[in-house]
Amino acid sequence: MQEQTINALVSPEGSLEILSNHEVNRLKDRSEGGLYRLFRQCALAVLNTGVETDDCKALMESHADFDVRLVPQPRGLKLELVNAPAHAFVDGEMLRAIREHLFSVLRDIIYSYSIPQTVAGFRRDNPEDLTNLVFHILRNAGVLEAGRQPDMVVCWGGHSISQNEYQYSKEVGHQLGLRALSIITGCGPGAMKGPMKGATIGHAKQRVRNGRYIGITEPGIIGAEAPNPIVNELVIMPDIEKRLEAFIRCGHGVIVFPGGVGTAEEILYLLGILLHPDNSDLPFPVVFTGERENAEYFEMIDKFIRNALGDAAANKYEIIIDDPARVAQTMKAGMHEVETFRRAMQDAYYFNWMLKIDPIFQMPFEPNHDNMRALELHRDQPVHLIAANLRKAFSGIVAGNVKENGIRQVQEKGPFEISGDPTLIKPLEAMLEQFVTQNRMKLPGSSAYRPSYRIVS
Repeated sequence: MQEQTINALVSPEGSLEILSNHEVNRLKDRSEGGLYRLFRQCALAVLNTGVETDDCKALMESHADFDVRLVPQPRGLKLELVNAPAHAFVDGEMLRAIREHLFSVLRDIIYSYSIPQTVAGFRRDNPEDLTNLVFHILRNAGVLEAGRQPDMVVCWGGHSISQNEYQYSKEVGHQLGLRALSIITGCGPGAMKGPMKGATIGHAKQRVRNGRYIGITEPGIIGAEAPNPIVNELVIMPDIEKRLEAFIRCGHGVIVFPGGVGTAEEILYLLGILLHPDNSDLPFPVVFTGERENAEYFEMIDKFIRNALGDAAANKYEIIIDDPARVAQTMKAGMHEVETFRRAMQDAYYFNWMLKIDPIFQMPFEPNHDNMRALELHRDQPVHLIAANLRKAFSGIVAGNVKENGIRQVQEKGPFEISGDPTLIKPLEAMLEQFVTQNRMKLPGSSAYRPSYRIVS
């Protein structure tokens, strides 16, 4: 049955409503260097909030007649939507959360483009400039609040999880909310939505009126993981590397729920940074958690980490099984440690400036066949660089699974090829096979998973 669509003129909600002529022209520019295609893709993803799909390419193709246009007004601007998904509206009015997200997309795309163009001497290969770009995007979005005590818990986990796993993530969020802790996730469904939904109930019980549900995403992934409507602060970072840096710069601790290759990528990014010698004394609580049935899953993750990165990496996290209250208590205690440390070091609560991030974690990795084949997956390098290169391997698989450009490359040229030291590659292959078996690569009910990768010797 043909999906219903609607035409609408939408006023700003909570974000950008004034643009320069130059910015308007960039957003209208449909050439390769323009911003129109990027804005249209992100806007369409936001309008599909609640739709269960994780195929960005299929989403774009199924709404080929969708268009978004800027309509200048005497007191700002409006967006004209043509053939927009009808489920984004109630009685002809766009849902307020979706309207907020739509203008957050507009705000961040314009700002991410403007900073490198307007800041004198900005270099995309300079680590300090890249961290400042992350900072400025977050500040412009209103995410950074001076004077607020550490309370931001980053929750990572899969979009394709079972109902029981979702309920468990929701209960953990509830326990966090009861302790007045706020949530940052990748903003999508599954283990990204569950903690937020649980926290809203915990905050309501404790009469927490300033609870925060921050969603951080990027253009390549937003079509596969549309923002869930609980997100009350949405941020679109330019790419996955800046998205990951934003998580750990403004978060004060991390909880990891069961997931697939995207979750593995996040774990390796985090551990690779925490293993850097300059970060050895920084308190940063990390908990892996799931229900009782997930014990074997985390044994597998733990075994993979110990093999690839050593026991020192495993010392950076705690595994807590089937105990949401203990997870929240651990995070609350960790917040106190973070607060004490940053006060002593005179570092900001709202942005972790002291965290050392090696440039290899900051430089954008383009998943294509040549780059995937050239990954340095061997042991003759510092352990944090092993983590960085393994992270890139998982990032490429994510792209091949759900990102429009990655899906297209795999369809045209076949799976990405991954090779390296057998002591790293064999465990990697075994873990990927388990992700497939456990349906963690695609949403349940979607077409059978066809691997976007091939392990070669």
